[in-house]
Amino acid sequence: MTGSTDKVRAMAGQGIAAVRPSREEAEEAVRTLLRWAGDDPAREGLRDTPRRVVSAFEEYFAGYQQDPVEYLKRTFEEVEGYDEMVVLRDISFESHCEHHLAPIIGRVHVGYLPDRRVVGISKLARTVETYARRLQVQEKMTAQIANTIQDVLSPLGTAVVVEASHQCMTTRGVHKKGVTMVTSCMLGAFRDDDKTRREFLTVIGNPVSSFEG
Repeated sequence: MTGSTDKVRAMAGQGIAAVRPSREEAEEAVRTLLRWAGDDPAREGLRDTPRRVVSAFEEYFAGYQQDPVEYLKRTFEEVEGYDEMVVLRDISFESHCEHHLAPIIGRVHVGYLPDRRVVGISKLARTVETYARRLQVQEKMTAQIANTIQDVLSPLGTAVVVEASHQCMTTRGVHKKGVTMVTSCMLGAFRDDDKTRREFLTVIGNPVSSFEG
């Protein structure tokens, strides 16, 4: 499993700058953007905005400092032979589009078929949170969550479905409100076995019925 784990960690680290700018440099970048927008960062209402924005970025993008592999490595083997599907529905998340830095808000459904080992359900939620708190596109995030669970836990199969609204589409560009994007990644038994896939989709409310078959 070491090779797979190293691969997952390498994937997780892609895109992180070799040298991270200082907080002062980050705050100065915000001041530059405020001036570019046409306002004065020195006026009273904006004086503390650079500090607040950088603090918000620390929260929004905390996933770059977290390792989902470490969460998923903490497993349990004494499960009395349980070998049925494990599903965690409606994991809420907030992410940001890597193209416009606009919010992506939605929920994730995760399922896996254990092979001797199970993981605490909070660790599945933490895995979702880690990838969500990075600059993202929904398709990539869906695959990252599924591939990490599959590589680290080595279950018989993993399924991930993501439903989300994208503010880069609702507040700019085409301005289409009420649109939900649905993506899925089915691995192992969930990809190969129609019955298993249908059972998972039924449990989560079948948001991707058009993907079946």
